[in-house]
Amino acid sequence: MSHLFSPWRLDQLELPNRIVIAPMCQYSALEGTPGDWHMIHLGQLAISGAGMLILEATAVSPEGRISPQDLGLYSDANEAGLARIIAAVRAISPIALAIQISHAGRKASSNAPWDGGAQILPGQPGGWKTLAPSALPHSPHEDAPLALDAAGMQKIRDDFAATARRAARLGFEGIELHAAHGYLLHQFLSPLANQRSDGYGGSLENRMRFPLEIFDIVRANFPAQRPVWARISATDWVPGGWDIEGTVAMAKVLATRGCAAIHVTTGGVSPQQAIKLGPGYQVPYAQRVKAETGMPTMAVGLITEPKQAEAIIADGEADAVSLARAMLYDPRWPWHAAAELGAQVTAPKQYWRSQPREFKELFKGASFGQR
Repeated sequence: MSHLFSPWRLDQLELPNRIVIAPMCQYSALEGTPGDWHMIHLGQLAISGAGMLILEATAVSPEGRISPQDLGLYSDANEAGLARIIAAVRAISPIALAIQISHAGRKASSNAPWDGGAQILPGQPGGWKTLAPSALPHSPHEDAPLALDAAGMQKIRDDFAATARRAARLGFEGIELHAAHGYLLHQFLSPLANQRSDGYGGSLENRMRFPLEIFDIVRANFPAQRPVWARISATDWVPGGWDIEGTVAMAKVLATRGCAAIHVTTGGVSPQQAIKLGPGYQVPYAQRVKAETGMPTMAVGLITEPKQAEAIIADGEADAVSLARAMLYDPRWPWHAAAELGAQVTAPKQYWRSQPREFKELFKGASFGQR
């Protein structure tokens, strides 16, 4: 029996397999509201056979967006736009839907990647003044953010609470709190971005304080029977930055506060990062978090082959694998993985005819007659 296609329980959420579609920004929303692109994009991923689909980084406020085209969940229009898409997905697929909620901090007000990704300066069309733990720009040539004061931090707390309540109303089965990739909560964690001298800076305990407060707020504003977890960058890949030891410490505290899992990634807080790329290059970080904390973990990062994913689960390196670019390239990746690993996967009845003759048991319940 395939380990990758064995069921997985995330608190009270039962998933049919351990393939998770990672959140992937589409930079295709209008004032935070999704449109036809998201309908097609999420619709095709929903029929992939994966166990869970996590929607892209979704901003809790307009100023929390990475780009002016980022998805948001801070207005009634945003909520209505997502409700339309969720209803369509629910009509065609049983896949579990989760949403990653985020604030970009000093990495906000940026162009989409295909437009260069550079910061849009305040005063330029589409640009705004960014916020961060300290008045330190992401890159030396960028506009410095405003250091958050008590009122600014309270607004962000309120924004995360409101977004969590909207996510609950929309019926999302889970929330992933984005504390990775150099965005606001990661900025508080990393000494490279956080040079505060108050109770939210300096020591590890102080730097963890605001992200933990946000987790508690999200957990309190989302139904108790639905899981909330965090995505954390396990290392900044920069000497003197956030590291795996801090990640393990953070995960241990999160476990005591009702965190369902840790989605382990790396990098993003500094352009000085020196990432050592290779197949599954981030998996050892997930393995260490799992081993030292007992927390369920999701591994991500250049996981592209079914046997590679199978080995990660079989060897206990992580509890689930999270796929991003591999799913964009091959939205039927779980089908092909099931065929290779001798497992079964859920597929729409309309597509059962695509089942290859040599894999007659591939699609669960598949049968059809000739006419």
